[in-house]
Amino acid sequence: MSAQVSSKQPILRGEGISKFFGGLAAVSDVDFELYPGEILGLIGPNGAGKTTVINMISGAYTPSKGRIFFKEKDITGMKPYQIAHLGISRTFQVVKPFKGMTVRENVSVGAMFGAKGRERSAKEAIEAADEVLEFVGLADMADKPADSLNVASRKRLEVAKALAMGPEVLLLDEVMAGLNFGEIDKAVELILKVRESGVTILVIEHVMRAIKAITDRIFVLRHGVKIADGPPEEVLNDEEVIKAYLGRRYKELVG
Repeated sequence: MSAQVSSKQPILRGEGISKFFGGLAAVSDVDFELYPGEILGLIGPNGAGKTTVINMISGAYTPSKGRIFFKEKDITGMKPYQIAHLGISRTFQVVKPFKGMTVRENVSVGAMFGAKGRERSAKEAIEAADEVLEFVGLADMADKPADSLNVASRKRLEVAKALAMGPEVLLLDEVMAGLNFGEIDKAVELILKVRESGVTILVIEHVMRAIKAITDRIFVLRHGVKIADGPPEEVLNDEEVIKAYLGRRYKELVG
């Protein structure tokens, strides 16, 4: 199911990160480590602060407290484009393709924005986009308007845009939301394929069978506070996690 973590040195880590909005703590004193070659799951109830963590990592938010390090470089408070150039890309929970553009053009934007974007000509960005579209299974839709795609294909396009940026770390925010069982299975296959290509992944997801299938470790937030961190089987059977998020019905179903 999961690959061995390839290094004891984390590629990405957070130390006591917090984010306050007015007097409200959306995230409070959270530590995390993401290791090269790993898929780390981030789960918890709605409003637990999961997307806020990704927003802080990617530069959309500056932490109110704490530090974030990428390959031991302090990236706390850097702009999103600076973090993208370093090799971190993300997807968004609400998928919004660039309107009036084809699937290929959407992915080309990612190719010109990310880690290698400054080195690419427009022609090279299009070539990179075509490679990514082949990788994610959207090559036959390259010339279609992005607005015409169904939900599953839009989710795949969102991943393609992020991959075209050439990341070392990919942050996935609920890429399986709204998908049926068959589409979820294909999304799982794609995420594992991305990891096999050498990309390290942090994934937010509510689909527990997918989380169990792809992750090496999971950490759990509740009300912005980390309440568990460890192997999937251990965390998903933790009494506090069941009480705070999964519910007794989940425990009954999985035995």
